[in-house]
Amino acid sequence: MDNQWFKFTQCYSVSSVVSFGTPLVSSKSSGRKATPITYNKMDLFNYSRRETSEVNIGAAPLGGSNPIRIQSMTNTATQDTEACVAQAKRIVDAGGEYVRLTTQGVKEAENLMNINIGLRSDGYMVPLVADVHFSPKVADVAARYAEKVRINPGNYVDPGRTFKQLEYTDEEYAAELQKIRDRFVPFLNICKENHTAIRIGVNHGSLSDRIMSRYGDTPEGMVESCMEFLRICVDEKFTDVVISIKASNTVVMVKTVRLLVAVMEQEGMAFPLHLGVTEAGDGEDGRIKSALGIGALLSDGMGDTIRVSLSEEPEAEIPVARKLVDYIVGRQDHPYIPGMEAPDFNYLSPTRRKTQPVRNIGGDHLPVVLADRMDGRMETNPQFTPDYIYAGRELPEQPEKGMQYILDADVWKGEPDTWPAFNYAQLELMETCTAGLKFFFIPYMALTDEVVACLKRHPEVVVISQSNHPNRVGEHRALAHQLAVEGLQNPVIFFQHYSENAAEDLQIKAGADMGALIFDGLCDGIYLFNQGELSHAVIDATAFGILQAGRIRTSKTEYISCPGCGRTLFNLQSTIARVKAATSHLKGLKIGIMGCIVNGPGEMADADYGYVGAGRGKVSLYKRKECIEKNIPEEEAVEKLIELIKANGDYEEKA
Repeated sequence: MDNQWFKFTQCYSVSSVVSFGTPLVSSKSSGRKATPITYNKMDLFNYSRRETSEVNIGAAPLGGSNPIRIQSMTNTATQDTEACVAQAKRIVDAGGEYVRLTTQGVKEAENLMNINIGLRSDGYMVPLVADVHFSPKVADVAARYAEKVRINPGNYVDPGRTFKQLEYTDEEYAAELQKIRDRFVPFLNICKENHTAIRIGVNHGSLSDRIMSRYGDTPEGMVESCMEFLRICVDEKFTDVVISIKASNTVVMVKTVRLLVAVMEQEGMAFPLHLGVTEAGDGEDGRIKSALGIGALLSDGMGDTIRVSLSEEPEAEIPVARKLVDYIVGRQDHPYIPGMEAPDFNYLSPTRRKTQPVRNIGGDHLPVVLADRMDGRMETNPQFTPDYIYAGRELPEQPEKGMQYILDADVWKGEPDTWPAFNYAQLELMETCTAGLKFFFIPYMALTDEVVACLKRHPEVVVISQSNHPNRVGEHRALAHQLAVEGLQNPVIFFQHYSENAAEDLQIKAGADMGALIFDGLCDGIYLFNQGELSHAVIDATAFGILQAGRIRTSKTEYISCPGCGRTLFNLQSTIARVKAATSHLKGLKIGIMGCIVNGPGEMADADYGYVGAGRGKVSLYKRKECIEKNIPEEEAVEKLIELIKANGDYEEKA
């Protein structure tokens, strides 16, 4: 059947892949010679988008000079044409530029034709993306009806992950790669014939046992899983390829994407990137985690399309994604920042910057949270109590017992539990002050030779980095790197100021601004200052949420919950609400709530407990990767989960 009459395809001249650097190889598979990763160093301090090849996706190409595209995914059954069309319209009306649908089988793939017709007949020309797992045959069918097909290298030809330790000889490994080529090339030919783009979408939770046998559950394994397929695309001169490498762990996600870009650069590839944090969750957690991970990469110019994966209605993802993209690209053409990269900094595998601890700040201590109460409102949440409170010119009438306060240096009189704060014009006062802990507010451009000399004489000074620059990430980075260049080991706290009246806006902007600083290992503390109408409780919770999303300080239960799709086997949003109601008072646990088995056990390898859809109305419970109880009726599953947590000694009754 000729399907081109309904599939909205616009043909363009094929873009050549932009080549960077000298092609090298770094794979351990099939005898390929392993070499160190070398790449053209990026500018850490000045924002510009990474140059990529253009990919044709219907009439909405991405990469190249195109804007960063926004997308979401339906959570309706793909065989329900009416529901999918209605939800796709809501996504588009909210600003979505691509709509992805799960295609579990051939019937779902074929029904994309009807969904496509339903949308086109109402004037919606949005490209559709088919999401395929476990079945190359389904991908072949979907390529005829969708503008783009996502395949997962972890299960395209390799069987579903079993978590078994398998051993492969080099010959056996090479034979498996040939099996992939033999099955993948016919799919690429179908895509060429139908002008269909593909996304090679690697997930941390679904690496194959074959990849695990050589690389383990590592960024290197995720990158190689992707590169195996990319090399075939290059050999076959197929260039309409987008790549994604995702994880629910933001540290793994950011490190892996950075590594992927470097490896692609070595091999002469410049394919565009789809960015996302899988299983980010809902509410403030989902927004902060997504802003932190996606924002860190966007800040470095990486990313050509993004999806914010929230456990909410799909259309709710679009405004969050739009705010994040607009906030980052607003840095384009900013004033130049003359930063100098520290010689021992490793962008691909950063470690925490070495600092001299001052009391509980720096060294091996957890990053601290500073806050202010200069408006006199002293409310605090016991779960998110700041380590230090900046009081400005005077202490509150009734200082909170046990709280550490910071006063302006010129009014500080050595009161108990207080410490002085200086600015960069108060060097003489700082030299004469005898306090054992001092806070020094300074922007990068004020870091003069005189200031450097003063800091060398005073290791008890904690630097609070300030920035009014349009690219505050770059300027904060420049200050931290300059301290390292000068051999200074003073801890650094990042002061981030905003004027937001909506919690979501603060969460997105602050998360995006802190992401790269945290993943680069530069953060000894965070100080969020907001001049809008938000309560201190919201601001404090955002600061602690950012540190937890960056995996550098835990203050509450973390939920790894998927956004839902047509595979989801229970009501995800109501289930998350019930699980949170029963467990949110616990501290330090990670609980996975997964709609189906595709990424469930894999992503939950990082979680303490897992709740996974096993069948319609049935749930299986996990302790890490081990399935403890199968096929529990959904109405009993939350209670059973609590029983499992209690049986392992990880449950505490609510206070």
